[in-house]
Amino acid sequence: MDDNAKDELVRMVVAPYIQKATALIGMPRKVGGNQFRHMMATFAILIDYHFTNTVLLKASLIHDLFEDIPDSDRNLIIAIDSDGYDVMSLVDEVTKSPTECKSDYLKRLLERGSEKAKILKVADRISNLTDMHPNVIRPEKMKSYLNETMLYVYPMAVQVNAHMAIEIEDLVHTRERYIHMTNRE
Repeated sequence: MDDNAKDELVRMVVAPYIQKATALIGMPRKVGGNQFRHMMATFAILIDYHFTNTVLLKASLIHDLFEDIPDSDRNLIIAIDSDGYDVMSLVDEVTKSPTECKSDYLKRLLERGSEKAKILKVADRISNLTDMHPNVIRPEKMKSYLNETMLYVYPMAVQVNAHMAIEIEDLVHTRERYIHMTNRE
């Protein structure tokens, strides 16, 4: 990470966004763990890949808030700071509407999503794949999720960051090997 990126991180104030994300503490995830830790993990993945854009990082901290707690007040996010409006716009872009099926949502992001939305979705999926516990997810459900990842999210990763694409591919192949081993037993 270059000095400018480090300086950007030092100056960034994320505490108000973390405070909003605490509404997700204790909310379980289908893959295991809880939603608050998932928000923090997505944030950390972005930093690990040297993304320092303040809007992207702040949005990562609340990217699932409105799917999990739909009555959350968007105006409170907008009012947090000068990035609030852009953060809320990015969160809205990566939020699946209740009327969208998952494949249409992912296809929309792949075909028409902004670069930031794609980066955030890829980091989100890396976190999801990392947290995927085989004792929680049935092999057939895992296989479907992995196929969806390669069909929609992997191409996003190829578009926005080659290293993230490699990680997505590695995570998928590792989980596919698990499924294969499970089916042989």
